[in-house]
Amino acid sequence: MSDSVNGADGPARLAGRAWGVLLVLCGAIFLEGIDVAMLNLALPSIRADLGLSTGMLSGVVSAYVLGYGGFMLLGGRAADLLGHRRMFLLWLAVFLVFSGLGGLATEGWTLLVARFVTGVAAAFMAPAGLALVTSNFPEGPARTKALGVYAGTAAGGFSLGVVAGGALASFGWRWVFFAPVILSALILVAALALVRDTAGKRPSGGFDLAGAFTITGAMLLLVYGVVRLEHAGDGPGLTAGVFAAGLALLGLFTAVEQRSSSPLLRMGILRTGPLVRVNVAALLFLAAFAGFQFLATLYFQELRGWNTMQTGMAMLVIGIDTVLAPVLTPRLVNRFGNTRVLFGGIVLAAAAYALFLPVGMDWTYAAMLPALLLLGLAFSLAYGPLTMAATDGVAEDEHGLAGGLLYTSMQFGTALGLSAVTAVSVAAGSGLDALRTALIVPVTAAVLGATVIAFGLRAPAVPDDTPPDATTPARSTTTAA
Repeated sequence: MSDSVNGADGPARLAGRAWGVLLVLCGAIFLEGIDVAMLNLALPSIRADLGLSTGMLSGVVSAYVLGYGGFMLLGGRAADLLGHRRMFLLWLAVFLVFSGLGGLATEGWTLLVARFVTGVAAAFMAPAGLALVTSNFPEGPARTKALGVYAGTAAGGFSLGVVAGGALASFGWRWVFFAPVILSALILVAALALVRDTAGKRPSGGFDLAGAFTITGAMLLLVYGVVRLEHAGDGPGLTAGVFAAGLALLGLFTAVEQRSSSPLLRMGILRTGPLVRVNVAALLFLAAFAGFQFLATLYFQELRGWNTMQTGMAMLVIGIDTVLAPVLTPRLVNRFGNTRVLFGGIVLAAAAYALFLPVGMDWTYAAMLPALLLLGLAFSLAYGPLTMAATDGVAEDEHGLAGGLLYTSMQFGTALGLSAVTAVSVAAGSGLDALRTALIVPVTAAVLGATVIAFGLRAPAVPDDTPPDATTPARSTTTAA
């Protein structure tokens, strides 16, 4: 976009049209974040109104996770092959329709279908949106600034969605579905007018159907296995069988990709150390946050008796990342690099979760505030560099795929974090002691995430020792993590 910036080496000033494109794409990723967060607070109302069993209610949450995690890699590759703009617009429209269907649901199965397809839509939309950001802003300060704003908006969706969910649920749980319909309709109209597909040449070759079927089946089974871990004693044989089948399909997918002339996933991309570290760190970072958010909601509502609005307002402070990430993070990244900023963010997250470990029934909000503030700062420092590093050093015609890998890692992390804290909490009994025991999971996940990134602090700038050639894109010397 010639009118978007002053140049890769000059000031990262974004022109009016560039800001318009960025705001549209930010609106979409914000929509995805609040959609997940809002639903969690509305679950008790949905159960009471529709008379859903605990299993069906859990399925409403799991259906979205299955659709999102199962189709993300396919969504990323489809964006590269079929066009980032086309996939973004098509699946934003699907997201709109099925979110509305969820709001009209009168039975549990309708909600299940709506949430699954909404998850699939997000799986295609998210990597296309990230690829549009990177293709519309040249590498350098402009892209760093754009990705800082984009990632800050995405992170804000997770935290502010809790507040929005609390407010909307007080008017009726159906508004948790109808509000995204209104927002997505506005974004769709703006996207049609502003967003252009500025990516270069699309990858050659056909669509790898065998790879698509095997990886989608593998992702669905593995995510379902993770969801089943929430109740470890409920059919452990079936859970083990689901994991075994998922791993078998994953092995078959690897074999298919190695023989395919047009692979869905170029296996060489997984030999890049920084890319692997970033995706593992993203998985652990989101696992920690998802687990903490779930436990904090239980603490506020079930143990302290707070209503949804009070819970949302209590966690509002985490949303400071929405303000800090676009302003602070790009400057820190330009000065210190992705790796150091990301490492600092994850360390702060671990400290925040540790501060919450001794939580008591008589804690005032002032006693909780330092941990929540620290978590907001951690998100502002970590989420942006994760997003930036996901495509750093990756050829532009694979940015959709790289985005798919990142969001797959994040979704797996979210599912794993929820399942892990639920399993530990159930095993520990009930009440405050069980919650404190389960809080060890987010602390551990964050510490592991920081450890993974620490290995990249002294890594060479170009870790891939395979010389660049026609089939292996050159790696950026600014690669982080």
